[in-house]
Amino acid sequence: MKVRKLTGMALLVAVGTAGGVLSIPLPLLGAKVAPVQHAINVLAAVMYGPGPAVMIAFLIGLLRNLLATGTILAFPGGMIGAFIAGIAFRAYPKNSAAAVGEVFGTGVLGALAAFPLARFFLGRDVLALTYVVPFALSSFTGAVVGCVVLKLFMAIGQKELQSLKEKSCQ
Repeated sequence: MKVRKLTGMALLVAVGTAGGVLSIPLPLLGAKVAPVQHAINVLAAVMYGPGPAVMIAFLIGLLRNLLATGTILAFPGGMIGAFIAGIAFRAYPKNSAAAVGEVFGTGVLGALAAFPLARFFLGRDVLALTYVVPFALSSFTGAVVGCVVLKLFMAIGQKELQSLKEKSCQ
């Protein structure tokens, strides 16, 4: 991998890990919802693709668990959401496709994958659909933030490109 790509990925891991402080605990469910993670998933999916996005989500989940700002449920939600967001963006190269992929991947598939983890690792006797609503709301909020940040990146990039063109013509 190129140094620039690794540096960008490391920055996303750092922001996602630090953003874990902004998670909202759901004590009755043994979960914490983290909109920053979902925004990072959308950014990573668009900028790097599904494989690197999953790696970024895994590292954020691992670090958040080591720092006690996350739970084991961060793994299925974050990683599945990142993967589906990356696949959706690859199939339909629009930021909104990555956002929809993130919400479906985390809000539905990740929530369903969290059910056995909650039961076996956290000792929570929950229903299979228990995590769908909180995961979907969190991922929707984060996906919207991710799309806004991507739009800002594109606007800044366009201004920089225009500035470079003007300087080269002088």
